Amino acid sequence: MAKYAALLRGVNVGGHGTIAMTDLRRVLESLGHTEVSTYLQSGNAVVSSDDDDPERIGRRIEEGLERDLGLRPSVLIRTGAELATVIAGNPFPQAAIEQPKLLHVAFLSAPPDPELAAAIDPGICPPDEFGIGDRAVYLRYAVSSGRSKLADLVLRQLLRGRPEVTVTARNWNTVEALAAKLASPSASA
Repeated sequence: MAKYAALLRGVNVGGHGTIAMTDLRRVLESLGHTEVSTYLQSGNAVVSSDDDDPERIGRRIEEGLERDLGLRPSVLIRTGAELATVIAGNPFPQAAIEQPKLLHVAFLSAPPDPELAAAIDPGICPPDEFGIGDRAVYLRYAVSSGRSKLADLVLRQLLRGRPEVTVTARNWNTVEALAAKLASPSASA
């Protein structure tokens, strides 16, 4: 069995897409996942699964949520190795230590187009900064993610003409917590 992080898009954000984490756990368990745990109230879960296809796992979770709860948020699945790569690739290591709530990762369902990525002005939204990885965009906010236009500006340019790409963001504390859960012997750790 392998462990996976399930990242639900738009769950419990601004009162929209409300899913109780107990309901989320119940749906995940009904799909045959074991060692199910959730993190915070924002659509983060860790599951163990016999299935080795992350895309199929995500689709099955989407279908299960729609069937049981009447909601269909997009679900991105990441392995422990993928989250470890995201952490290792962080271009803002000092921010991860000093201001982890102001460092976010926007997870993408598909890799960014290298030409579009190269065309984005590095100073698009000063003093905020960004970095682009493989299926991840790092967003470092100087003051507040809520007041900044960084994510909107970068992602709009990066994903131009690609409406099929799903994006969901997590702050650095959440990224590290999910990676730790995936690295632990038990998902409930």
